[in-house]
Amino acid sequence: MVTFITGASSGFGLLTAVECAARGHRVIAAMRDPDKKGRLFELAGKRQAADRIDICRLDVTDGEAAARAVGDAIDRYGRLDVLVNNAGYAQGGMAEDVPLEAWRAQMETNFFAAVRLVQLVVPHMRKQRSGLIVNVSSISGRLGLPGFGPYCASKFALEGFSEALRLELAPFGIRVVLVEPGAYRTDIWRKGFELAHASPDSPYRELAEAVFRQARQSAERAPDPAEVARRIANLADQPAPPLRLPLGRGVRSTLAARSLLPWHWYERLIRRVLGV
Repeated sequence: MVTFITGASSGFGLLTAVECAARGHRVIAAMRDPDKKGRLFELAGKRQAADRIDICRLDVTDGEAAARAVGDAIDRYGRLDVLVNNAGYAQGGMAEDVPLEAWRAQMETNFFAAVRLVQLVVPHMRKQRSGLIVNVSSISGRLGLPGFGPYCASKFALEGFSEALRLELAPFGIRVVLVEPGAYRTDIWRKGFELAHASPDSPYRELAEAVFRQARQSAERAPDPAEVARRIANLADQPAPPLRLPLGRGVRSTLAARSLLPWHWYERLIRRVLGV
């Protein structure tokens, strides 16, 4: 089984690459900076799986590079069985404070890059009459959170796209799954805080501080991200996986509350959690 994973230098992508390789997959681990492959090979080596991982330099926002990467993988191995669209980041900041170019960059990486890779791999999966596309979304693709509007918007877009895509590709034997993690111990939130747009005199300063404080606390208490990697790897062996796979502590109960509670109750609950 040949598996192509983006954003494989850290977080879910790195751990999923190791897990899939340990299960016998031939893994193409795509990352912007191959010099960051050290941790990946360290963990893969501990599971005697390093020889099943190929490193691919790829900035997912570069269309020509993406086409070359997918083409090279298929030329080399003759097929492509699994695509894991994992590359992404969280742009922090209140909607008014985040420049439009930052919104566009968020959508380009988290959404349009995933669409591009799907368009590149699907023709080959159709010929095989089989394949699995895993789009790594987030609980933030199901409910909006203040302070992360760009990130939520990109994941909401990915969710709608994946629903349509699943219906389009089912007749060809291609499965599409949305993985929706909550908080896990990865760098995405720390990087989001670093990218946050805010000024000392922002009218949202108090709310932003509450949001980021809560996000930091959640990240510190979060479970091991290896759980997500294992669940993604499991999908490759499932003939009829679910559309959505919500993962993480409290995620299912949070989504249930969002679905069942009237909006004004849910809004009140969020404000209470944030203390604002």
